[in-house]
Amino acid sequence: MSRKSPLRRAVLPALAAVVATTALLRIPPEVAAAAPGPGALTGLDVGAANRRAPVAGLYDWSKAGYRGGAALPGSGEVNPNATCQVTAAELASQYNVKPDDGADDTNGIQAAIDGIKSACSPSGSYTKLSTITFPAGRFDVTHEIHVDADYLILRGAGKDATKFVYKPDANTLYDALTPDGSDWDEDGMTSGAGKGGWLWPGRGLFRVQSRGVHSAYASDYASAPANRKDIFEGTVNVHWKAGVKLRGKPGDTAFAAKMGDKVVHLASSGALTSLAAGNLVNIRAANSQKFYEQQQATPTTFPLLNMHMRQQIFTIAALDTAARTITLDKPLEYDVPVNSTSDGSAPIDGAPYDSKAAPLVDPVLGVGFENLGFTQDMPGLNPAEANNNYGNMAPAAEMHGIVFKWAANSWVRGIRADMTGSHPIVTEEAKNLQIVDNELNGSWNKGKGGNGYFRGSRVWDSLYAGNTSTLLRHFTFQWSAAGNVVIGNSFDSDLNLHGGWERNNLFELNTVKVPYAHRSGNCRANCGEEGGGGPDDSNWFPIWWGAGKKAVKWSGASGYRNVFFNNAMTKQLADNGPYNDFYADRHRVYAFGWDGTAYKHLDAGGTPIADWAKNEQRDYTGGHGIDASKTDAASSLFLKSADGTPPSSSTGQTTPTSASTPPTTTTSSNPGACLTAAFARKSVWDSGYGGGFTITNTCSAAVGSWAVEFDLPAGTTVSSSWSSVVTKTGRHYRFGNATHNGSVKPGGSATFGFNAAGPGLPVACTIAGTKCGGTE
Repeated sequence: MSRKSPLRRAVLPALAAVVATTALLRIPPEVAAAAPGPGALTGLDVGAANRRAPVAGLYDWSKAGYRGGAALPGSGEVNPNATCQVTAAELASQYNVKPDDGADDTNGIQAAIDGIKSACSPSGSYTKLSTITFPAGRFDVTHEIHVDADYLILRGAGKDATKFVYKPDANTLYDALTPDGSDWDEDGMTSGAGKGGWLWPGRGLFRVQSRGVHSAYASDYASAPANRKDIFEGTVNVHWKAGVKLRGKPGDTAFAAKMGDKVVHLASSGALTSLAAGNLVNIRAANSQKFYEQQQATPTTFPLLNMHMRQQIFTIAALDTAARTITLDKPLEYDVPVNSTSDGSAPIDGAPYDSKAAPLVDPVLGVGFENLGFTQDMPGLNPAEANNNYGNMAPAAEMHGIVFKWAANSWVRGIRADMTGSHPIVTEEAKNLQIVDNELNGSWNKGKGGNGYFRGSRVWDSLYAGNTSTLLRHFTFQWSAAGNVVIGNSFDSDLNLHGGWERNNLFELNTVKVPYAHRSGNCRANCGEEGGGGPDDSNWFPIWWGAGKKAVKWSGASGYRNVFFNNAMTKQLADNGPYNDFYADRHRVYAFGWDGTAYKHLDAGGTPIADWAKNEQRDYTGGHGIDASKTDAASSLFLKSADGTPPSSSTGQTTPTSASTPPTTTTSSNPGACLTAAFARKSVWDSGYGGGFTITNTCSAAVGSWAVEFDLPAGTTVSSSWSSVVTKTGRHYRFGNATHNGSVKPGGSATFGFNAAGPGLPVACTIAGTKCGGTE
């Protein structure tokens, strides 16, 4: 489904300069991102044994990630058949894929994948995985590589050693742009019965998606030019061809199923092909007028759309061919009307629109990317110009890095992406992915039309952990994304609930430090927002939430019970200004779009907000759309034990002038005269409390280390702590700085925290031998 206005048509010639041969792109130091810092908790133990049981009143995230919590594959899961292990030497000898030779490696890499698909995938499994191993060096790619061989690992020699350099050729660049030339126009990119929207989310370097063509489009595919054939690839999975219409359930005939049901009632006619137990199915609920009203999206000047905003991929637990029902592996998270009018709504755009059960006819399973890097080479463009530029520098070259579409049980770990054309990793109809310990740095296009995201769209039950993301537009969930966990990542952009009824997602233990420069108005070419319109004139805060009247322009409101817990989120409100805490109570559970029992749109004084912009700092707790009634003493709602301490705020720190040249400071020789420490309780529960100290430097020189000491009364002990190194002698505690927060700049602050078992508060507190100030 296209997310743009249909009133976009312009055809531009391919940009010859973009495909000219050039030397290996070198990212200059002023835009090169740092390696994962203390904010990214790499190497987290996210195995099933370390996952908490579901917390009462919250979603069950225990099955998020690869195969519902299984460990990512190791050597024991590799297919022993030598035919299914393509070594670096075999790449060179059999497929002519050699590093650093300046030749185009695309066709050779594709041939190696196709060989695995033919010889190994049919008998492969999650415990018989094929591999293609790339040596260190540069590999040149000119058009999209289709990774549609099941049970295959593409593995490099290291994220900084094996580098794929993408230089899209004339048949890969988009030749249809919007009338103003600012963005790719997928609606204007047609061939036969097809249009570019079928390619959504767009072309990439690696595409994990079926190339199967539905028989109805075989002649169109055969006659399509080279730059249009991929429109028809994957059409075997599209819901309007593979999907089965639905009928009303007994006793409630307006709906084929309701929230909480597992049984979905199919129409009396329609082939049940591919709807077998164990297969994947997408349950798609038609939009209706009443659903838009629930989102507070009406009245609106934007057109309401016949689409399936509510959807999810499930595994079929059982098929009853006589009763024509399917049973899902887990309960539905939304109501499924038979069509857009069966709930009593007037038709949208004049005609009913059907809900469907759409089987994934040819899903791609078990694909992994490991230990490699990639970049998109753009001759004539300066990477430094993309730094904090939220516009599109080369709209015809809006190519992604890795695309997952109609894919499941796959993963990306240990990769580095520098300057992709748009999204470094993007999903569209994917389930149980695991995206861990990666570095994603920069994009050539981060503007109008929704470019340059770390993007999860229509993705379910997936895990994003230990990633470092820099110089991108947003980390985004949208378009019905649900059941995902985002843990231990480091972002310099916002956590963005973009709209489209995304729900039940968990964000925790992330460091989100958003500079003043990160704002829509900081744009130098082809500026504006998704769905059309000019740049937003507000700041982007660490959280963005899709209000109905705003997000209806491209989809609809954000959904219910998206949870933020124990994140270190800060925002800089002025150039070179301090970073201020945002939702700083680490042990409070903030459930957005939730009143404790049901969906609740965010409101101000009882009036639903029309836009998150300029409303970011309102208090929505206490019945205004954020349920903050729960606290949790643990550091994680997802894991029993997090391998790393919860992140610390960085209030008062300024932004370095460049990644390679940190600010120069002097260090105080008398830290005791410079530092103050103030204690505050953040949350209280029956058996104890959570508290923390803020250390402030009042001098004109930096302080390189600190230590806070205090006593706790008898009957109270420290049960856990973070962002510090703690030692204990009797009832006396000493909290020294951690490696990442020891240096405190002039006027700056550092924090640490702890959980206490018992009611007693710190007494006799000192910092560097000086009495603490402001302690309770």
